[in-house]
Amino acid sequence: MAPTLRSGDALIVRRGADHVRAGDIVVGEFRSRPGLLVVKRAVEKRDGGWWLVGDNQFVEDDSRAHGVADVIGRVIFRYYPRPFRLS
Repeated sequence: MAPTLRSGDALIVRRGADHVRAGDIVVGEFRSRPGLLVVKRAVEKRDGGWWLVGDNQFVEDDSRAHGVADVIGRVIFRYYPRPFRLS
């Protein structure tokens, strides 16, 4: 998710997919990669899940490679290393 988030950032996540809108940063799990949690940007609803894309356009380790994901929660705040509200 660089440049928005970097490895090691600590996040506060609101569980549930009820309040997710296109453009939100979310924690999700690709249906084709169960058990792997990812932080990506929700783009649109598809097939009962979400199409997720990372902010780094040169890395295609997102829905372009793995398909639809189930959203676990929406990222609302980064509290480490520098506090920053994401919603």
